[in-house]
Amino acid sequence: MDRPGLADFLRRRRELLRPVDIGLPEGVRRRTPGLRRDEVALLANISADYYARLEQCRGANPSETIVASLARTLRCDPDERDHLYHLAGFTPPARRAGGYVRPGVMSLLERLDDVPACVVSDLGDVLWQNTVAAITLGWTVAHRSDRAANIVWRWFTEPALRTCFPEEDRPRHSRAHVSDLRATAARRGSDADVTALVDGLLRRSEEFRALWERHEVAVHRFDRKRFLHPEVGLLHLTCEIILSPDADTRVLAFFPTEGTDAREKLELLRTIGTQDFRTVR
Repeated sequence: MDRPGLADFLRRRRELLRPVDIGLPEGVRRRTPGLRRDEVALLANISADYYARLEQCRGANPSETIVASLARTLRCDPDERDHLYHLAGFTPPARRAGGYVRPGVMSLLERLDDVPACVVSDLGDVLWQNTVAAITLGWTVAHRSDRAANIVWRWFTEPALRTCFPEEDRPRHSRAHVSDLRATAARRGSDADVTALVDGLLRRSEEFRALWERHEVAVHRFDRKRFLHPEVGLLHLTCEIILSPDADTRVLAFFPTEGTDAREKLELLRTIGTQDFRTVR
């Protein structure tokens, strides 16, 4: 591990970013350029004290999970991400898009400030979402190695998640999740992350086992969804799905379904969410 090099790289990347680059308001005048340490720590899901120690060449060595989270938070491109891994003493992961979201994609989706938009891995991990998605969908973004941010895992292991959808729609969503995962397994089934997720679901969910045995395979590129939101009730959204070239990440954009009141409800949620966000900040 190159501790001085790591500290210097983290500081330089942090100072290059502005609050608006990561969806934060500009706020009051800042004493230092770029983001504050506590902002980076919050977005990377680590303590501010621990992050400060990294920039000061002190403290425990970061884990590979923390390095991956810092690379996403600091908007590192693939070359910068690999350099960060080397500085931390790790071998960079293979150049799959899976856990990496390009800064340009984030910037583009942040400009879709009137519709929910997110980036999801081919296993169902939510890698990034814009503010409207966080307000509307309530999904957790992947910062850790557990399953808290995996849509497929939560669908089959946490019954409460399904209450966000009308009961009559749930069987269709179950089939779609499994057929999507089948397509991923067909493409890269020997990869450890794929086998771990599938094996875990086979052990945990009888419904998943039954659907998995059907061998239905499909990569979905379009869907119409109905969400039951606690603030605005039934929300009709049309989901456009854009796959990455390797099909291991996908952009999901949820547009108001024509002929419904979804546009007005999204606008109301944006207003409520913006007020809450500014209060917290």
